[in-house]
Amino acid sequence: MTPPPPPPPTPVAFTVPAIAREFRGMWIATVANIDWPSRTGLTPAQQQAELGLLLDVAQQTGLNAVVLQVRAAGDAIYPSSLEPWSRIFNGTQGANPGYDPLAFAVQQARLRGIELHAWFNPFRAGNLRDTLTLAPQHLAVRRPDLVRKCGQLWFDPGEQAVQDHAIAVMRDVVTRYDVDAVHIDDFFYPYPDTCTNFPDSVTFRRYQQGGGALSLGDWRRDNVNRFVERMYTEVHDASPMARVGVSPFGIWRPGNPAGIVGLDAYTSIYADSRKWLQSGWVDYFAPQLYWSIASTGQSFPALLGWWAQQNTQRRHLWPGLASYRINTDPGPFSSAEIPSQVALIREAAAVAGGATGSILYNGSSVRTNRGGFASTLAGGLYAGGAIPPATTWLDATAPATPSLSVVPSGSTLSVTMSPNGSDTWWFLLRWRTTSGTWQQRLMPSTQRATDLPAANIDGVVLTAIDRAGNASGNAVVQR
Repeated sequence: MTPPPPPPPTPVAFTVPAIAREFRGMWIATVANIDWPSRTGLTPAQQQAELGLLLDVAQQTGLNAVVLQVRAAGDAIYPSSLEPWSRIFNGTQGANPGYDPLAFAVQQARLRGIELHAWFNPFRAGNLRDTLTLAPQHLAVRRPDLVRKCGQLWFDPGEQAVQDHAIAVMRDVVTRYDVDAVHIDDFFYPYPDTCTNFPDSVTFRRYQQGGGALSLGDWRRDNVNRFVERMYTEVHDASPMARVGVSPFGIWRPGNPAGIVGLDAYTSIYADSRKWLQSGWVDYFAPQLYWSIASTGQSFPALLGWWAQQNTQRRHLWPGLASYRINTDPGPFSSAEIPSQVALIREAAAVAGGATGSILYNGSSVRTNRGGFASTLAGGLYAGGAIPPATTWLDATAPATPSLSVVPSGSTLSVTMSPNGSDTWWFLLRWRTTSGTWQQRLMPSTQRATDLPAANIDGVVLTAIDRAGNASGNAVVQR
């Protein structure tokens, strides 16, 4: 009698590692064609190819988010009933580029597992030379009473109509586009290097005549404070899961911490950024720490630690890093500076309120791999991939565990994925090789199938991620 064949070997049990969490962002500046598109006059296909390349480079570097400038100066890189088309596409403000660049950017970023944050400048209206070339739809043309000339054209933050309009623009975008966040940078009142006497005396006098008792400086700060608070409330009202981020000047006030010198943003541009962080008016805070580790008057480690101490609401702290300064005067960074700063940020993550990621300025420095820094990150600190930390104060409920099917098909594994709920935003697919290493791929939840190479894979794990970044349980298939 022939003995029965032996049973197949039992798969070796393995432990699924914790999901790697770190925000790895990159700014894409559109104003003056800094990062994209590279110049005016490109065809839509050329513009799309350039943006696709930027996103490819971000993905290859190990980044998981881009912050795309969508409203630089009262204009738009998307079709809008509120503001004219930006001049960055063909050199003329108000001219239709022939497609929807923001819709294209959102789609292409998601296909690559990259978040898309929409970056707005609420108070910048344009350069002085733009005055005669502004489109009729531009707010400065329709409401010249809201505009102040000082170095550039500015919308007066003290005018309620200015704030109302900027908020309406943001609400319009988060209502029509699946952006992951709304973002503003450090431009509030103008910096003193371009404007030393902002001409808002009429606006301030109207405030005083209405019974206002604040000093000029306190009134200006209150204008900005009210805008930041309202932005946080109204963006979440229009799109509850879209995060709100602010990237202010990296120094709150000189002497904070001791030894820090430089611009006083509190009195110069009327930005009380510490108040916004401590009031919880942001979901993430990205102070622009554009100085080196070795700097004495603007010490990167000292500022990084100080901002963590101020983060009493435990919001995401993702400082901005100046990759554009690598091998560039004045005061060039070495190619090792940014990877060293990322390493310090990793160490800071263990401290309560500490940073859990960073944002690189700018996209061009990443695309050109300035000094080789992007390759260093990709092959080192950013190897293996990560997803952004969860924003649990917006939503702490994990999505349901998804369904996973893995079927061998020749030299590939056919992977099929299904969500078990409507709150799945991403699929995080991870697989273990027979050598014990793990790899991962983040995909939009609308993508239900993919292929993996069959050789040397002994396990596949699928996790659902919702818009707040919460992770489900793991669906596991062992081979």
